[in-house]
Amino acid sequence: MNAHDEGVMTLTSTSTKFRALGAAVVATLGLVLVSGCGGTEAAAVPDGWGTLDTKSVSVGYPEAAGYAPQPAAERSEANAAVALKQEEGLRTGMVSVQLDFATGVSDAGEAAAAAGAGIGLGATRTDTRDVRLAGEESASEARRIDYEFTSSGEESTPAKGTRMTGVVVAGVDSKGVPFAIRINAVKGELSPAELDSFVGSITVK
Repeated sequence: MNAHDEGVMTLTSTSTKFRALGAAVVATLGLVLVSGCGGTEAAAVPDGWGTLDTKSVSVGYPEAAGYAPQPAAERSEANAAVALKQEEGLRTGMVSVQLDFATGVSDAGEAAAAAGAGIGLGATRTDTRDVRLAGEESASEARRIDYEFTSSGEESTPAKGTRMTGVVVAGVDSKGVPFAIRINAVKGELSPAELDSFVGSITVK
């Protein structure tokens, strides 16, 4: 695993119920994810999910699947909020939020470029696309980067050499503060619909 995240890690196999929920979220939030209009409405967070709430953005996490917020005293100073799933001492799932992580950033493209630079050596980008988030219309434009990388096995993360899938969504909030939200999983453990569910739960302020 690379040092671009405090804890890039895997999500273990999710339940059939969670997979079905992911598909449902995509169906209801498709306009927000791809081409819909942002507004002042908050994103719909599925039943059984909690929310990481920061001054710039909020994002959901599957509380019913075992995720819980990481205490501020334990998380990296680079992260404004983190939700982890821990099993047998390993971090098997994570969603994280970084704020004000770069200077000279004024739009989603620049925020994504800065966030992408932190992905790390050896990572392979598989897709880059513009997305529209729920929340403040003036800040609804964001950019999503999908990528793959190899775990280093450090800091209670998956075994060294494990192939990982990552998603980072970057943008700038209504006050000009850049943000980056990351979701990481073992390659193949999360479907595209499940990854979209995380993205669809984001609200920008």
